[in-house]
Amino acid sequence: MAKRMIITLAAVAAFLTAIGFIKFRQIQTAIAQASSFQPPPEAVTTVVTRQERWASTLSAIGTTAAVHGVTVSADLPGVVEAISFDSGRAVQAGDVLVRLDTRQEQAQLAAAEAQRALARLNLDRARGLREEGIISQADYDRANSENDQAQARVGEIRATIARKTIRAPFAGILGIRQVNLGQYLTGGAAIVPLQSLDPIYVNFSVPQQEVGQLRAGVEVRVSAEGIARPFEGRITAVDSIVDEATRNVQAQATLPNREGRLRPGMFVQAEVLVGTSSAVVALPTSAVAYAPYGDSVFVVGDVKGPKGETFRGVRQQFVKLGGERGDQVAVVSGLQAGEEVVTSGVFKLRNGAAVHINNDVRPANNPAPKPEDN
Repeated sequence: MAKRMIITLAAVAAFLTAIGFIKFRQIQTAIAQASSFQPPPEAVTTVVTRQERWASTLSAIGTTAAVHGVTVSADLPGVVEAISFDSGRAVQAGDVLVRLDTRQEQAQLAAAEAQRALARLNLDRARGLREEGIISQADYDRANSENDQAQARVGEIRATIARKTIRAPFAGILGIRQVNLGQYLTGGAAIVPLQSLDPIYVNFSVPQQEVGQLRAGVEVRVSAEGIARPFEGRITAVDSIVDEATRNVQAQATLPNREGRLRPGMFVQAEVLVGTSSAVVALPTSAVAYAPYGDSVFVVGDVKGPKGETFRGVRQQFVKLGGERGDQVAVVSGLQAGEEVVTSGVFKLRNGAAVHINNDVRPANNPAPKPEDN
């Protein structure tokens, strides 16, 4: 019985050893196959880099503001008698916008003019009597003062009537009318916005470490979403203080705006040309793999596989980026002119990956794109 049990245990042990050896060989074979496995090449597009000269610039976010911009308001209270403008129209300085009812002031003016005429007659009489010595100097001075008061009263009423005729203080574009005929306006009530659009200001901020490059006369290029053509102007003022909260300095540029395409309050991108041009390598923005630890591109070249074979693959190269221009981004270091760089499909690549180049359709690479829907 014991001999049979020993034989059985020995047979089981031999069987398990054989099974373990077979599995060990299978795992070794699988590991060898996995280590020699080469994924199929990824389809990508590429571009051969070249060196370009780009102007040194500072980019900033800005807001447009009118050189002259007000909300025209009623100077005195009154009832709207006439409206002489349409919303959105251009006006010249001095054009009549609104007339308020002045019937009461006109009646007061007639009474004041009659009083002035009487005061003038009294003064003339007093002058003749004074020359004959009939009245004293004090009576003559009183008549002269009454004449002056009557003159001033007429001038005061005429000024009140003039203030109830509301005019455009400067040339510009009107906004939307905010009053109606017959409406009673209190003093200071809004009538219509008025903005002078040509020229126009662009206010923007730059970090305090860049303030040394800002000065009056420096060229500024401004672009706005929805407007294809950029605007060019110059810095006309730099603030004398630094914002303690943001450590930024406010600057103001003045731009011609003859067509009125820029409106006050618009969000714009400002690009300040602060120096001479520098040599950069321009790439489509789609070629850059952006990451918190550093931006990189994939350079195409000959790569050696694990068995020593050579194939067409990519090498990840970290780069330092500069400014952007249209569809392009400037690479200031880490890349040489003449290298072939992947421009699409970078998200699926890794260092040493095989690639298949198909440049039938490439990403946009235009420094000044003009979308068809603009």
